[in-house]
Amino acid sequence: MKPKIQCDLLALVKQRLEKCEDVIYQALRIHGSTCTMIYIESIVDNRTLQESIISPLIKESAAVEEHFDSFIDRLDRGDMLSVPFERSSSADYIANMIVSGNAAMIVEPLSESYLFDIAQYQKRAVSESQNEQVVNGPQEAFIEDINTNLSLLRHKIKHTDLKTIRYQIGDYSKTTVYMVYIDGLCKPEIVSQLDQKLSSITIDGAFGVSTLSEQMKEAVISPFPQFQYTERPDSVAASLLEGRVGLMQDGTPSTLLVPVTLFSMLQSSEDYYHSFFSSSWIRLIRFLFAIISLLLPSLYVAITTFQPSIIPTDLLITITASRENIPFSALMEALIMELTFEGLREAGTRIPKPVGQTISIIGAIVIGQAAVAAGIVSNPMVIVVSITGIASYIIPHFELGLTFRLLRFPILIFGGTLGLIGVFAAAFLVYGHMASLRSFNTPYLQPIAPLILSEWKDTLIRVPSMRMKNRPKSYASNNNIRRRD
Repeated sequence: MKPKIQCDLLALVKQRLEKCEDVIYQALRIHGSTCTMIYIESIVDNRTLQESIISPLIKESAAVEEHFDSFIDRLDRGDMLSVPFERSSSADYIANMIVSGNAAMIVEPLSESYLFDIAQYQKRAVSESQNEQVVNGPQEAFIEDINTNLSLLRHKIKHTDLKTIRYQIGDYSKTTVYMVYIDGLCKPEIVSQLDQKLSSITIDGAFGVSTLSEQMKEAVISPFPQFQYTERPDSVAASLLEGRVGLMQDGTPSTLLVPVTLFSMLQSSEDYYHSFFSSSWIRLIRFLFAIISLLLPSLYVAITTFQPSIIPTDLLITITASRENIPFSALMEALIMELTFEGLREAGTRIPKPVGQTISIIGAIVIGQAAVAAGIVSNPMVIVVSITGIASYIIPHFELGLTFRLLRFPILIFGGTLGLIGVFAAAFLVYGHMASLRSFNTPYLQPIAPLILSEWKDTLIRVPSMRMKNRPKSYASNNNIRRRD
């Protein structure tokens, strides 16, 4: 009966893999029994397959005369092969493992299959970060291979409390996702909440961490990012040491970090590779220009339209003269220029890299000069929009910068229709929304709202590292001692 059962198992596996013409079926004869090795050549380590599995089996069969049951006993004990394996009798499971990079060996007298995990996918080498570049500090960045990313993180944190919990997301993609955290430093309720959310995700496929973030967002209609994206191993390691939790997904170089606050999104890993004087100055500049990127166009339109008496007389005369022949209102002028620059910025990311940056810069200059010469916009408006565009690039995290670019338009409309009152009202609404927003039970504006003075050491400025003895209360558990004197 066993051979019949096994033949049925082999037939069922072939049925599951029907019309998969890249699947290889290799017949072997071992101690008088027929074996079938099934694998996909493009996603397995062929050298390991041939040298560590197939060749030892053939040599063993040719050199030793023994009963097949003894051969199976030795194989199960691990006396014959150095490659780890598991056994399964489920045709569906075997087929899924094969398309995941396993090699399956089906032996005729058995009702089970041996599965060898020898997956090897094509991957690029570890390179510099493209989105989070630093002058000082490590230059390595995550890649699309999850095992390489885990090795980069393990190289930073060599401790047994670094935990990695594995999940499989996607009914069809079977994407591997790891939740990484340091046991004892992060809040257990965050780990439990993430575990519940990840276990309940039911989608066809997950090809980017943005898919995970959308599935787990608490405030779905909020434009503000509730997860921090990073592709730097040092940023992930530093965040884990603060008590945060990371989500690493196979197939993408980005890692998600939670919880997140507005001020963590305005910090850069380079802040910790310079002296605290330089880092504090750069951080203050960053905060200032983040506000400028959000409010400058609306303030300019509101003041020039409704409150021109605020502007010094000489400057007001210059602005009025430049706008004398402009056929549009200040609001329409600002909307035209903002939309044009947004289009140029998006085009710069789509054009091939060797010419993208050059074309976007030259295009902005040429269009700006042509618009001024044609009398469509004024010189001051071009300056305001240009400063705003530069300010948006100072924000270290792209998702927050994109949110500020999005909110700039409704605030601009408020300022162009209601004046400074509209700007202040819109800013108050944005602030109120951020104050009510929470990321895994962590207030978005902490440590300002609620006020925690002890955490101001690493918010608007950065004090010397020897003064930061405790981990942030926003993330860490009761074990919040970071430095012991």
